[in-house]
Amino acid sequence: MSALEAILRRTSWSKVTADAPTREQLLPLIEAAGRVADHSSLHPWRLIELRGDDRLTLGAAIAETNGDSEPSAKPLRAELLIAVVVSYRASEKVPRWEQEASAAGVAHMLSLLLDEAGWGVIWRTGGYTRSEPVARVHGLGADERLLGWLYVGGKPEGRDPGRRKTIDADAVLSRMPGVAARG
Repeated sequence: MSALEAILRRTSWSKVTADAPTREQLLPLIEAAGRVADHSSLHPWRLIELRGDDRLTLGAAIAETNGDSEPSAKPLRAELLIAVVVSYRASEKVPRWEQEASAAGVAHMLSLLLDEAGWGVIWRTGGYTRSEPVARVHGLGADERLLGWLYVGGKPEGRDPGRRKTIDADAVLSRMPGVAARG
């Protein structure tokens, strides 16, 4: 399958089975995702795998953030969550937004690679991703921010993941103003 075919086929799986890739299966995919565009090779990101009771700890942190008395069940929607963290590096050449873009690129590349390997994936976020309780349970440093989690599991049999609408590429691709008139 070509990269174009894999990308056109990709969709988010809001519901996944209890199956999940092993750490050993993840490592080569993460290595490949790490080839994302990265100005100055700062590697301004890291990933945290959450399995088992880690998900309960996250559920309690979400509840603390929201002022709820019961832990959130959201982290239990998949057996494996991969937290995507931007780890800002000091750089005169690479601004923080570009470092966030690199970390987001890793998350997207990893989701494509997981999909191609047969896993269902959805990137989930929420207002609590930047909360102190959630940062604390992830062990984030002062110069780190959570971008969300990849929820990973098996693709349910006989279940259509849904279709993403194809964009009108011509509508979103333009020339620089004034260039077309000169050309």
